[in-house]
Amino acid sequence: MWQTLTPLLFFSFIWMLFRYIDQSEKVLKIEQERTEMELKFLKSQINPHVLFNNLNTIYSYAIEKPDKAPDLILKLSDNLKHVLYESNAEKVNLEKEIKFIDNYIAFHKIRTEGIKQINYQTSTDNARYEIAPLLLITIIENAFKHSIFNSVIDINIKAEENKLTCSCENHYNEKSIQSTAAIGLDNLKKRLDLLYKNKYKLSINDTGVFKVLLVVNLN
Repeated sequence: MWQTLTPLLFFSFIWMLFRYIDQSEKVLKIEQERTEMELKFLKSQINPHVLFNNLNTIYSYAIEKPDKAPDLILKLSDNLKHVLYESNAEKVNLEKEIKFIDNYIAFHKIRTEGIKQINYQTSTDNARYEIAPLLLITIIENAFKHSIFNSVIDINIKAEENKLTCSCENHYNEKSIQSTAAIGLDNLKKRLDLLYKNKYKLSINDTGVFKVLLVVNLN
């Protein structure tokens, strides 16, 4: 009986082991597909809004200052390329992402000239850093959207020693922050949890001024 049961138990164990592995792989595949779908959805919430603002700026300048419109169209073209093609990758070169933000801020400097002061700085110690696309734009977009007239917006993006630090500070409209800013920041938190779980720190302080500080491990 023992000679009969031993191979039976052995092959039963092997069958259960392979079944467990097969089920685990299916669960992992479903989880990966769910993550990819959620990331695509979250990115789709960002892209149209950013581009819509840029188009409005071009429209205004095409009427009031047509000589500046071609340069704006070129900047928009670069941003469209980044959003439509490069942002489909899991990660993009940090310099490309910063160029996207450069163009975005250039539009806002034109739109808010004489109304808001924008202090914007970037620095990096390595041209090969990579980051998830469209990750920082929510922080910067909120600063412009919710800052008040005759105020200062401070934006600093620094990458050194495999660590990215993005800080953004602005005076804000309290009612506006409570009603809409949370949506964009919740979106950002979801993306960070999916892409950089246990590899990032996000702090938000609204005492006096609205300040967002994001630190991401780029390893």
